[in-house]
Amino acid sequence: MHRVRVRVVEDALDANNTIARANRDDFDRFGVTVANLMGAPGAGKTALLERVLRELGGVRAGVLEGDVQGSLDADRLASLHVPVTQLQTSVGFGGECHLDANMVRSALPAIPLDEIDLLVIENVGNLVCPAEFRVGEDARVMVASVTEGEDKPLKYPLMFRACELVILNKVDLLPHVDFDVSKWSERLQTVHPGVAWMSMSARTGEGVDAFRDWLAALPERRLVEA
Repeated sequence: MHRVRVRVVEDALDANNTIARANRDDFDRFGVTVANLMGAPGAGKTALLERVLRELGGVRAGVLEGDVQGSLDADRLASLHVPVTQLQTSVGFGGECHLDANMVRSALPAIPLDEIDLLVIENVGNLVCPAEFRVGEDARVMVASVTEGEDKPLKYPLMFRACELVILNKVDLLPHVDFDVSKWSERLQTVHPGVAWMSMSARTGEGVDAFRDWLAALPERRLVEA
C-alpha cells in the first residue's frame, strides 16, 4: 500500500510538471517573467505587493491572486490599477490550499499576457503545499514574518528551500515580539545555505525598496539567462 501511495504522488507531480512546462511556454511566447510569491496566511504578502507594485521603473506588472475563497486581496491590489486576476480554489478545485500548474493554466485566458512584462502569482497562504507544485514560474519568493516565530525554517524546511529569495517582514514589530533575527537567520541558512534574504516592513516601508528593485530586475535577468 505504501509503494502504491508513493507512485500516485509521483504521477501527480509528474503531471503537474508537464502542465507547468506548458505554462512556461506560454509565458515565454509573450515575454512574461513570472514570480511565485508564497508564505503563511498573514505574513504580509498582499501588503508587500501594495508597496512594490506602485512603481517598478517602467516594468508593466500584473497579478494572479490565489485564495481558497473571497476576493479581499484581489480587491486591494486592483486599486493599484494593475491587471489582477482572481483564482479561487473553492471554485472547481475542491478548495485546495495551494495553486498548482493546472489551476494557473485555467486562469491564463483571463490574464492579459500581451500587456504585461511581469506576472506576480500570489499563492494561497500556506507553508507546506505551495512549495511542492511548480506552476511555470521563473522565480520563487517566500515572505515570512517576525510574528510567526524564529523556528519556522526548521519546522517547514521545504518552503524555505524552494525559494531563491526569503523576505522577513514586519520588522517594525520586533520591539514587541520575542524574535531573535540572528537565530532565525542561522536556522534559515541551516536549511538553505547561501539563500538570499531581506528584512523589511510592508507597513512602514522600511527596506521595501530592495525588494522592489529585485522584482523590477527580474524581466531583464530572464532575458540574460534565456
